[in-house]
Amino acid sequence: MNNPYRPIKTEVLDVITETSNIKTLRLKPVEPIEFRAGQFIELTVPGVGEAPFTPSSRSSVKDMMEVTVMKVGKVTEKIHELKKGDTVGLRGPLGKGYPLEDFRNKEILVVGGGCGLAPLRALMYELFENIGDFKKVIYRGGCKTPQDFLYKKEINEWKKEHKSVDMRLTVDKGDPTWKENVGVVTTIMDGISMDCKNGIGIVCGPPIAMKYATMKLLDMGFQDENIYLSMEKNMSCGIGKCGHCRIGIYYACKDGPVFKYSQIKNYHEIWD
Repeated sequence: MNNPYRPIKTEVLDVITETSNIKTLRLKPVEPIEFRAGQFIELTVPGVGEAPFTPSSRSSVKDMMEVTVMKVGKVTEKIHELKKGDTVGLRGPLGKGYPLEDFRNKEILVVGGGCGLAPLRALMYELFENIGDFKKVIYRGGCKTPQDFLYKKEINEWKKEHKSVDMRLTVDKGDPTWKENVGVVTTIMDGISMDCKNGIGIVCGPPIAMKYATMKLLDMGFQDENIYLSMEKNMSCGIGKCGHCRIGIYYACKDGPVFKYSQIKNYHEIWD
């Protein structure tokens, strides 16, 4: 990326409704954008503004990218109004992703909640594509209700295709259609069989979910330096200039958004 301020012209190939307030955009930039799971891009809506999103698609696919967007403000409202054939801009990739090379020959526990399942989708694809590099992969995902679950059908397909991966899902409040666990995501982290002391813990989701999942990992015996958090703050500029995403001495956009818990654990604002 020679000019980090220059958006790449990008066509909207499709818009997929995930939930009542979340959509996934399938995008085709005129120049391929290579990223690794955990990195982010800035998506520009001409005449409106831009906002940061972590790609939710396979990083191995170079000519197409998917981003999953929750409607929470002016820019995301306009993104939800986009249609097939519209043009947007993409800047990136930005920040640091998950260091999969450091995960080799380790046991890995991935914990996601709510909209945090979007960045973890890209990570899971990378893990699946390199599954022989890891001793064990475990996935735990939670949402408020069955209707809020991202990629529920796809995750069920993962269970069938990747039988070596231990996957469990939960919702805070079930309904007659829900056949799995009911309770917060930490309730399905009990009884996991793995080498926690030497294992890798990965957490992504709303701040409150990340906080309690991280505390649970620590109780399970995970080491501070082996817990990875996706800290998606207000990454306005994306390159460490505006300062809106500062975490202590770090900038989430430049030094993260993927951090080791050991790096940031002493900064109270990490759960804000």
